[in-house]
Amino acid sequence: MEYVNPLTGFRLDGRRPNEMRQIRGEIGVVAKADGSALFEMGNTKVIAAVYGPREVQNRSQQINDQVLVRCEYSMANFSTGDRIRKPKGDRRSTEISLVIRQTMEACIMTHLMPRSQIDIFVQVLQADGGTRSACINAATLALAEAGIPMRDLVTSCSAGYLCTTPLLDLNYVEDNAGGPDVTVGILAKMDKVTLLQMDAKLPMDIFENVMQLAIEGCKAIAHYIRDVMSHLLSFYVLITPSVI
Repeated sequence: MEYVNPLTGFRLDGRRPNEMRQIRGEIGVVAKADGSALFEMGNTKVIAAVYGPREVQNRSQQINDQVLVRCEYSMANFSTGDRIRKPKGDRRSTEISLVIRQTMEACIMTHLMPRSQIDIFVQVLQADGGTRSACINAATLALAEAGIPMRDLVTSCSAGYLCTTPLLDLNYVEDNAGGPDVTVGILAKMDKVTLLQMDAKLPMDIFENVMQLAIEGCKAIAHYIRDVMSHLLSFYVLITPSVI
């Protein structure tokens, strides 16, 4: 299958190789959460809810000099065309939960909230590629709405390599085409990479091009999220000035 038309240069969904899908973010979608957000990347839709900082529920897990960050990732049973029910806590969910937690810890100013905990819940409502990145972006919006102090906004995007062409923000068909892809998370203003995952080998020169494409996608998402959060500045004063 030709994933990039050799004559027009367009992908199957009509995008150019360096073009992202339409993104949309909405905050305050879970009434009883301290912060929540819905984030869409094309047809991929993710909801995130943040609770805390609050008292540590299990005292044996309490950390004296920083906040305990916990994360739980799940996929709704209706999120894909596959109707097979996956057990809660399966290996993939556990791995993605860990990735999201570690990525969030890199941006949260954990030392400002010792002996407390923050719980992050993310659920994929509709999956069409890039779910990991969408989860991180949704969690960032939810943390910001909750007023959690952050060093910078952490955003994520993927890029792949198909038909000898680097492609930004893969959809489900492209993601399952068997080509290598890279998922990147960055602190945009600090220009720091906090997440880098790749599922296949690439020559160094091609890898650098694909990674740079993903980074540009992260920066575009960070710009969008700042626009969303700018409307909250008069209501939420706990966000550190460096975030916005």
